[in-house]
Amino acid sequence: MAKPMTPEKRVSKARELIEKAHEIPVPTSVGWEYFSYTAQVKDTLKQAFELVKLINHSPSTPDEVKADARAVIEEIAVAEKEILRSSKKA
Repeated sequence: MAKPMTPEKRVSKARELIEKAHEIPVPTSVGWEYFSYTAQVKDTLKQAFELVKLINHSPSTPDEVKADARAVIEEIAVAEKEILRSSKKA
């Protein structure tokens, strides 16, 4: 069985996934490649969200970590809009 991740590690891993989503190459065409690109970006950001979504509900997690988790959730929403809108312009 896998060892559970600490909330701090979950936050840092989520931030790594946000960076990974930014690094996904934008396709040159607007056909199926763009559809696949959008799905990859959304899937990567969803993985990041899944890592931090329950941290705020844990009573044993320090308030600083909860604040970081909330900030990551906001970063995910901003990153999705930023990545997908900028790729439409390209």
